[in-house]
Amino acid sequence: MKLGKTGIDVSRIGLGTWAIGGGPAFQDSDDKSKSIATIQQALNYGINFIDTAPAYNFGNSETIVGEALKNNREKYTIITKCGITWERKGAFFNKVGDRSLYKNLTPKSIELELKESLKRLQTDYIDIYMTHWQAVEPYYTPISETMAYLTSLKEQGKIRGIGAANVTAADVREYLKHGDLDIVQAKYSILDREIETELLPLCKENNITLQAYSPLAMGILSGTISKDYVPPKGSARNGKKWFKPDNLAKVVAMLDKWKPLCDKYDCSMANLAIAWILAQGTNVNVLSGSTTPEELAENSKAKDINIDLDDVKYMRKLAEELD
Repeated sequence: MKLGKTGIDVSRIGLGTWAIGGGPAFQDSDDKSKSIATIQQALNYGINFIDTAPAYNFGNSETIVGEALKNNREKYTIITKCGITWERKGAFFNKVGDRSLYKNLTPKSIELELKESLKRLQTDYIDIYMTHWQAVEPYYTPISETMAYLTSLKEQGKIRGIGAANVTAADVREYLKHGDLDIVQAKYSILDREIETELLPLCKENNITLQAYSPLAMGILSGTISKDYVPPKGSARNGKKWFKPDNLAKVVAMLDKWKPLCDKYDCSMANLAIAWILAQGTNVNVLSGSTTPEELAENSKAKDINIDLDDVKYMRKLAEELD
């Protein structure tokens, strides 16, 4: 597919590297050699789109991506982000381990972030530079100011395109007033369909790629989690809506009804969940958080599944019944 208005060809499934960075949110799991192998084997499965961010374990994800791609950079399209920092003050975002993260989208902060990202990624340009979270008080920066700076980076050849994550439809309209926006990242799965109301149609109207993150709802749609599963305290899943006992049982029951479809398309539940998202529009891209070559090989199969329209509707009906 074409990435927004950039003309760049990218795979419809991208490799997300949040978990690859390890850190407290993932019980400090960090097998660097396996992570590098996963990234390097992406092309073998038709995936050339890699997503990372400085905030993924304080630069560790970017460092791993940079090490993996240093001899093959031109074959990949890389997204990295700005706006979340631990080195400068900003509006408090959250705490990871014993360190705090802050929202800061001032041009000066972005300038410093980009310098560090280029160094960690071992490259002299970023394909898509994306605002990770939007600026808020008491460190609010108008979108017009942020976009003016990002556009200047594009004119200098330091970045090839501009993206925004975790935005509202109103935010996107404001971005578009001040320049070209090529891709929006948003949480989207068959269980989390809020963006369908306004954001997804807006992206379609303006030739903006919508990249869905958490397409398996943090793994719950993989079909490998039992209704008795309890997320460890401090983990990324702990406290999330669909991992609460009553909701988890309902999701597991829904997945049981997917089994005939898995047989029909000769695929896993994870494949089916990802393929359902891809069926929502030609401008839709999916970010898969694979952490091993085996997971990547499995999840990449989804891009070759064409679900019948009736089955797409049936899956939606089952999900709506959970609501």
